[in-house]
Amino acid sequence: MTHETPIQPADRRPPVPGLVHPRLDELERGLGEAWDDGNPVGFPAVLRADERAEVLTAGEDVLDAFGLNEEFVPPEFGGHLIRTDHLIQLMRAVCRRDPSLIFGYGMPSLMAAVNVWAAGSPSQCRDMAGRLLANQKFACAYHELAHGGDVGQVDLDATDYGHGRLFNGGKQVIANVERADGLVLLARTDHQSGSRSHSQFLLDKAALPSDRFRYLPRYHTGGLRGVQLGGMEFVNCPVPSEAIVGPAGHGMETALRSFQLTRVVLPGVTVGILDTALRAAVRYALGRKLYGRTVTDLPHPRAVLVDTFADLLLSDCVSTVAARALHTLPREAGVTAAAAKYLVPTVLVDAVTCLSTLLGAQFYLRGGDHMIMQKLVRDITPTSVIHASRTTCQLTMLPQLPLLARRSWPAGEPAPEQTFQLSAGLPDLRFAQLSLSSGGNDHLCASLRNALELTPVDGEHREIRSLLELFVAELDDLTGECAPLRPAELTVTASRNLHRLTARYAVILAAGCCVNIWRHASPDQPFLRHPGWVSAALIRLAARLGRRPEGLPDHIRTHLFDELLHRYHDSRTFDLAGSHLGGERHDDGALSWGSR
Repeated sequence: MTHETPIQPADRRPPVPGLVHPRLDELERGLGEAWDDGNPVGFPAVLRADERAEVLTAGEDVLDAFGLNEEFVPPEFGGHLIRTDHLIQLMRAVCRRDPSLIFGYGMPSLMAAVNVWAAGSPSQCRDMAGRLLANQKFACAYHELAHGGDVGQVDLDATDYGHGRLFNGGKQVIANVERADGLVLLARTDHQSGSRSHSQFLLDKAALPSDRFRYLPRYHTGGLRGVQLGGMEFVNCPVPSEAIVGPAGHGMETALRSFQLTRVVLPGVTVGILDTALRAAVRYALGRKLYGRTVTDLPHPRAVLVDTFADLLLSDCVSTVAARALHTLPREAGVTAAAAKYLVPTVLVDAVTCLSTLLGAQFYLRGGDHMIMQKLVRDITPTSVIHASRTTCQLTMLPQLPLLARRSWPAGEPAPEQTFQLSAGLPDLRFAQLSLSSGGNDHLCASLRNALELTPVDGEHREIRSLLELFVAELDDLTGECAPLRPAELTVTASRNLHRLTARYAVILAAGCCVNIWRHASPDQPFLRHPGWVSAALIRLAARLGRRPEGLPDHIRTHLFDELLHRYHDSRTFDLAGSHLGGERHDDGALSWGSR
């Protein structure tokens, strides 16, 4: 493979229209300079709140003033929920500053709202929208400790008593349940077993009789300490019949459809934790000298930085394509969202943990210049189980694999090109089009096979071509293993070997996302058009299949390291967008993130 021509540094590139949310820069300015001790939402303030296990109230004030809740509301109800990938970018910016802030402020309200947009009556939608636009908070009350992630077994009882429903039972480990103004809650409305036994309810807490419910003690956590997890218990608590969201008995169906959006958003937002961890590690490595040179001059630390940069890019590829596919391929979103939620948090947790080792003993310090890293390691760990665990996602994918193998993987139609064209507009987000089953359609994996056919054999693309051949061969093997599987084998009692099929599928899907973002990059996206980053991403994914253990070639590693330093010094994010953080360049090359 020939050596590629270096691209221009990040500060030479003008913004690409449509690539980022139009208000992203405004939010960055509102968050201010991250390392400024006088900034009420800077890292020092974030860590002081974390030590107290409290929400960063100054951060909530910034988000209220910005109007983040407006981004959770569809335009027909007065909000700006237009593009899911743009929503992720805004929430990711908050996550870069403080994961507890976005998981305690934004995510609970979004998770509650999407169920109303998916199945609520016009009056419920207007009520939810009006309250969100007034900066009210919502909690999403689904889980009960007795049933873990199996929300289909929840026992909170909502008995019809002729004038509405009487609630009896409890919910536990619910973010913001005590601070929220309203709840979207899943309860049992039929004691018969089956998929029509549960319903969702939209509740105004102020309208509940105060003597019919109580709050449970807070659950304290090791990570995301500022997120207030609690619970509620109800005793003969009356709820009006009109509080039911959608038809009675359709609660699980509504949740499984609407959560396709949040299962995509959550891993995409979490990319922000790795972005900050990588920036902190680069900052440390440039300032730390060993053996007469900086840590960045040493081969192993440099390799760790570059590998995690590649992991961040591939994670953003999966999250971004899955988000855009909600618009272009809504009927396939169930399996795509599950694959993204399964794979991306795992990659991110591994990457942040690996970065923390570069700091040595300083990683354990809860003060000083590098204090933020220990918080990031604690905060990212639970993201793999928040909302949907890895096993839950596997059990979503597994029953669909045989039909995908028979109908789509051998010769399916590729996805619409705008799915991968990051600056292109998207069709409206239609919750009604989200489906519980893809019907055997998998346009994203078909796009992987299509990319192989269109990638030249010779020249600078030889490395990519070789990697694509590896992934298509893996897809062919997976097809042979999945096609003959019977439904009875694919239940919660499925064997460990069958679960591994879903892991392989998620990696193959990720490869298709990466290579097609590279293929569809526009001329004004020179880094994304360069074959270096996508080769690195594919090599890192191949390693997860047990292939290519030798790591990245030197010329690719050098190319990515140069880009990494360009973005660091120019105060740009490390994700696909490479957006500006609003920082200032100092004479000594040090970086301050954000500026008012």
